[in-house]
Amino acid sequence: MYGDAGKGLFVDALARRTGAHTVIRFNGGLQAAHHVTLPDGRVHRFEQFGSATLVPGVETFLSRFIAVSPWSLIEENERLQKLGITDALDRTRISENALVVTPFHAAANRLREYARGLGQHGSCGLGFGETVKDSLELDEPLVVRARDLLDATTLGRKLRDIQTHKYEQMKGEGIFRACASNRSAIHDIDDLFFYRVVEEYMAMLRLFLSRIRIVPDSTLGEILSRPGHVIFEPAQGVLLDEWRGFHPYTTWSTCTLDNAWTLLDEHNYDGAVRRIGIVRAYATRHGAGPFVTRDAGLTHRIPDTHNGHDGWQGAFRIGPFDAVAARYAIDCVNADKPEDRRLEGVAVTCLDRLAEEPEWRICTRYEDTTNIPLGPFKDLEYQARLAEQMSQAKPVYEISTTAATQEQRVAEHLSAIEQATGLKVLYTSQGPTHEHMRFNA
Repeated sequence: MYGDAGKGLFVDALARRTGAHTVIRFNGGLQAAHHVTLPDGRVHRFEQFGSATLVPGVETFLSRFIAVSPWSLIEENERLQKLGITDALDRTRISENALVVTPFHAAANRLREYARGLGQHGSCGLGFGETVKDSLELDEPLVVRARDLLDATTLGRKLRDIQTHKYEQMKGEGIFRACASNRSAIHDIDDLFFYRVVEEYMAMLRLFLSRIRIVPDSTLGEILSRPGHVIFEPAQGVLLDEWRGFHPYTTWSTCTLDNAWTLLDEHNYDGAVRRIGIVRAYATRHGAGPFVTRDAGLTHRIPDTHNGHDGWQGAFRIGPFDAVAARYAIDCVNADKPEDRRLEGVAVTCLDRLAEEPEWRICTRYEDTTNIPLGPFKDLEYQARLAEQMSQAKPVYEISTTAATQEQRVAEHLSAIEQATGLKVLYTSQGPTHEHMRFNA
């Protein structure tokens, strides 16, 4: 719902189960953090590569709906090489129309969040939102797309222009002044000020550009026409959606399935499509924003291995499963869709994390409402009112299970989730690796 539900685990396991040949990323960008743990103990945090890259031969396609950071992709590739994966770049293709997140967007993003002080929105500090915002508001000379990476002259000119623009923008908006006493902001200010930085960032790309494949959007049609399965891998959670999330604690990305359907329709795909949601057995939220079922005790008792306080997103909070929020997320995905484009079921992960809890609970309603109503599409004022209402909402819980054994607890909890959400549980996980994933459909 708010992300961190186990997308990496599920994509890795599903690729192994189905023999999928390609993972297609269709929203977000480098702010994804999809952890995959192998049975031998190796762990990788996937940010831009598809989360099945640890499976030999599986390729990644980064669609035009992705904002790519080649500098971060280089760093992620180096981490994969340390795990023995040496061909990740060779197995990756990027749409020529994908946006490129520059280091100057990342610097501006962090400076804005520093300047907000105690009023931070919550951010990954990586420049994704800054990049998307500029692409909507500025002319193409100040927007870098993947195709520009193939032309050093064009790329260098655009990077210099973006650096200058961001410097003047931060200065004009008083961001530098607001950050004057913040020592953590010095590096980002320097990035926007010193001209030589552009050449340094250009130099970092040389090896990357010799290996990466930047391709036309029509390549996706060829991928979809190949025999076998493809997996569309989402990023973040529906409740962070740019139009349906609780504004302003959202991302600049469409987190529903809409982008995936757009890509399939563009290439006239007429094969079978499965539509699966992913949730944990309990609720989580990383960073600022409303979180109705937050529970300090549960957060303390089941600390999350991969989600600490990173200095940007804020604290990682945990609480009982929120069926009200889940129903709203389902409604967001299904809105105005025919039956064959609606969610057909869910995967429920992290069931093992609740093993020591004697009583498992589900929030089935709030004190003042049973459901969160959908508002007009792209009405951010409505979404902001929802955020305020959510920040004041009080959960009403039902006990899903107090069974004596883990097997009984899991069965009863999953039954309660099915009843509360109206969706069948099709996949479950009681551990961090693909060997712990159970396929019920």
